[in-house]
Amino acid sequence: MRAQPPGAGPGGRARAGRAGFDRRGSGRAPIGSLASGSQASDVLADAVGIGPAADGTEPAVPSLLVVDDVHRLGPDDQIALFRQFIAAAAQPQRAIVTTGDRPPLALALRDDLRSRLGAGLVFELQVLDDTARALALGQAAQARGVALSADLIPWLLTHHSRDMRVLLATFEALDRYALARKRPLTLPLLREWLAEPTGKML
Repeated sequence: MRAQPPGAGPGGRARAGRAGFDRRGSGRAPIGSLASGSQASDVLADAVGIGPAADGTEPAVPSLLVVDDVHRLGPDDQIALFRQFIAAAAQPQRAIVTTGDRPPLALALRDDLRSRLGAGLVFELQVLDDTARALALGQAAQARGVALSADLIPWLLTHHSRDMRVLLATFEALDRYALARKRPLTLPLLREWLAEPTGKML
């Protein structure tokens, strides 16, 4: 369960978690995904209704079920999601990721569902400020063993997108550009790269 502050974009966070699971998972089972709690009925019904096929074989069940905005689930969908938790308890390879607008135990949901949500790992997602963004970029550079000029990160945060995905993609692309030219990562190099077609794409 992930609780988001207002404006943190819960849907995007759940999609990011789903993408991470895609990269780590075995790839042998499908993934069920819900865009929003208000649109949950069909997908939850499909997941809950999984049963033996006509030939008696067991169909693949979702290895990951992603449910955004659980605070918006109606009574029937709350029951359906609770059943998903019961089913997942008997299948360790399955995972359920949910997002909501507050911590699980503060949600206005059925008691049994709320307790299930609260029993899992709970993370509160915070929107990063520029200081935290700069720290994250510095850590990314350190992990790659790359030295950045002191003015590069402040310039990026002032003149470029503050979205961390864009910032990290920019840094990684710039690192490849610098490596190909055997030059250090400096502000002049960043401006040179941004003027080129590949740099303009970010």
